[in-house]
Amino acid sequence: IGPGSPVGVEFGYGTKFPAKYQKALFICDWTFGTMYAVHNTPAGASYQSVKEEFVSRNALPLTDVTVGRDGALYFTVGGRGTQSELFRVTYVGKESTAPADAHDKQDAELRELRRQVEAYHVAQTPDPAKAAAFLLPLLGHQDRHIRYAARVALERLPLTHWQDKVFASTEPKAIITGILGVARQGESSALVPALSTLDKLDFASLALSDQLELLRAYQLVLIRLGQPADPLRLQLGTKFDTLFPTANDLLNRELSILMIHLRSPQAANKLVPVLTRERVSTQKDVGDVLSRNRGYGGAYSSMLANQPDQQQYHYAFSLRNLTSGWTLEQRKTYFAWYNKARTWTGGASYQNFLKHMEEEAFANASDTDRLAVEAAGLRKPYVAPALPKAVGPGRDWTLEETITLASGKLKGRDFANGQRTFAAARCVVCHRFGGDGGATGPDLTQLAGRFNLKDLSEAIIDPSKVISDQYKATIIRTTAGTVVTGRVVGDNGKALTVVIDPESSAKVATINKDDIEEQKPSAVSLMPKDLLKQLNENEVLDLLAYLLSRGDPQNAMFRK
Repeated sequence: IGPGSPVGVEFGYGTKFPAKYQKALFICDWTFGTMYAVHNTPAGASYQSVKEEFVSRNALPLTDVTVGRDGALYFTVGGRGTQSELFRVTYVGKESTAPADAHDKQDAELRELRRQVEAYHVAQTPDPAKAAAFLLPLLGHQDRHIRYAARVALERLPLTHWQDKVFASTEPKAIITGILGVARQGESSALVPALSTLDKLDFASLALSDQLELLRAYQLVLIRLGQPADPLRLQLGTKFDTLFPTANDLLNRELSILMIHLRSPQAANKLVPVLTRERVSTQKDVGDVLSRNRGYGGAYSSMLANQPDQQQYHYAFSLRNLTSGWTLEQRKTYFAWYNKARTWTGGASYQNFLKHMEEEAFANASDTDRLAVEAAGLRKPYVAPALPKAVGPGRDWTLEETITLASGKLKGRDFANGQRTFAAARCVVCHRFGGDGGATGPDLTQLAGRFNLKDLSEAIIDPSKVISDQYKATIIRTTAGTVVTGRVVGDNGKALTVVIDPESSAKVATINKDDIEEQKPSAVSLMPKDLLKQLNENEVLDLLAYLLSRGDPQNAMFRK
């Protein structure tokens, strides 16, 4: 059903139709001009459904459907300026149209048990202890709909009546279902017991469906109850590292999510290579891939045939959140994948999805990796918009004058003017702040966690006094007498890649190692001096407040 589409639904009870259609659920799809008859077959405590195209034609914007007193099915069309019409559907065949028995006898006892459990889906239960005694054994029921109903019911009871009993469970389904309830209703203090309870299960001995549910239970625990402290985080990460890869892509997806969330040691090593595997593009290719991999069901085979690159998209999407454990070459491989994926076809929003994924991944990369990716031409370098001019008049600001001026005056400052001054002083050309800016210098968004007012002022006024090894320039003299000064961002064993312009990651030099006569660190920072020289007093104060605010316009420094 299309997004925003009107939809009418109606069961066929009361129609003078064959029994099959009397028991069907009729659904109107306005966007595609089709009414479906959905046939439901008892399956345990619930049903399995198969849809049938019941009515369709061009220009049939269905809006609603109902059963008339005469036993016919009536539906209307129209909406959004189209012609409104009323249609009547009758049956003229030879099958019996006698009223069908609405009650399915197959698995009736399971559906009745589910309804008994659902009776506890209320805000308050008179006897929570009695309710918990009835519900807890059902967490391990073989029917997943009953397990689900029991969990929902328990979540409406005080945790004291059931949480510890879940932790003491030994049956796999009961553990998985119960821990989902603990994750949804428990406090952060339940994190370690919940993880320990899940850890009791032997992953290899579980059925595929239970393995998937177990991995999702781990995910929900981590989402709802918090991140475990080291070494438990590392222990869990290593556990999922060891399990990956399996023969089933669906399991691999869930494992990759956990590996990335826990920053497991092998996450990048195991997931990045997947992005370089062959692309499945034809039905024959799908068959070839399926024949080489065990564990695919028929439904998954069909999904793979229709969306052949789904696994690569999943890994690329998930890896955008991995902030550690990368090598420079892995980062390059990852961002090179986006250039490949952009050549593939997709829906109207496809390119924008890729763009946003890549932007998030770039923001989560280290400063060094961001610069190397741009220098390698794998991502367009940042190009600053037209920069504003400083208002001035400026002056030669000394460190002492700057600190004296700012002491006690970083109140009632102007966030917008600080942002403007960050651009006017050309800081934005080299430095990211709040997700925007160049990549040749460090990201300054969180500098307030490392610098106080004195340290920040000193770094701006005298940038060569203390130079981080990570951002230090290198002076290279070649055997031909050429001198190259810049930041080394790549070393493939045979040559160095050097960014030679601090304001442009696209300006690089490649120097063969055999041609290097001398190589030494520069004592002069790539960051220019006198950046404050053009600024007036308010611009200096607003810039310092802006940098120390971590990009938060609601910071106390900006309150009037």
